[in-house]
Amino acid sequence: MIGSVTVGFNGTPAGMTTVWWAAREAAARRLPIVLVHSWTTQPLDVPALPQEARSKRQYGRDALRRAEAEVLHRYGDLELSTELVSAPAADELVDRSADAALLVVGSRGHGSLASFLLGSISLHVLGQSRCPAVTVRAGDPSADDSPGGPAVASQDAVVVGVQEPGPSADALLDFAFTEAASRGTPVHVVRVLPLLAALAAHPHGKLVTEPVGPFEAEERVRLTAALKPWRETFPDTPVEEQVTTGHPSQALLTAAVAGRLLVVGRPRHRPGPWRLGPVAHAALHHVPCPVAIVPHD
Repeated sequence: MIGSVTVGFNGTPAGMTTVWWAAREAAARRLPIVLVHSWTTQPLDVPALPQEARSKRQYGRDALRRAEAEVLHRYGDLELSTELVSAPAADELVDRSADAALLVVGSRGHGSLASFLLGSISLHVLGQSRCPAVTVRAGDPSADDSPGGPAVASQDAVVVGVQEPGPSADALLDFAFTEAASRGTPVHVVRVLPLLAALAAHPHGKLVTEPVGPFEAEERVRLTAALKPWRETFPDTPVEEQVTTGHPSQALLTAAVAGRLLVVGRPRHRPGPWRLGPVAHAALHHVPCPVAIVPHD
């Protein structure tokens, strides 16, 4: 894999959660990491004078310096660089996504509710990024792998939602299996069948005792066949397959409760401002674990 793990760092203590998650990712994948701070796009509560550009630049330099020292203290072999930029954070990160292996951004901030809110910067980056992009909640315990850090043994799988087996799912599966292999965790593949499609596939198109059973069985066969190349490429990675009927958002939210990371897709060329789609939006605002948005053709 080429490119770097590029992190949008706002300079706050809550933003360090994003940095820690990205640092562990970079170490696991043996990639360089770049911490990017836009001094023109700082949080409103930073301890700097908002009217003075000089103070804002100094705040950014100090924040990057502290973050660099903390990360290298734990990951001494990591290739790390920091960049203070003047461009708006969202524009800068989207531009860098053309050459990055992964973008990492954070949630809004402090408190249990605020940590589930995504600001306009993160939403813009997740919807426009040319490479996979991950959002990490403020205070997410899975980001802390220090010896004294909290245990997250229950978060033991990379969950990936597959809308349709085939070429469009390859980018998601590649990301999910690579992530799982680098962490030594299983992959949980979820395929959700819309109820109307399942009923339409029934020979008589009528409700019976188990109206979607045969259709689900057929789709399980398709999913198993689609996953065969990935099982062969990653023979040491356990795989759990789940085919269910219902609402995709609800099924993924349920599966992600015990997930280390949820991976969902975004059509690369979806028109209009709502590029993320309803399933991705639901995941970003409700799933407790980090969420990866993977663009695909």
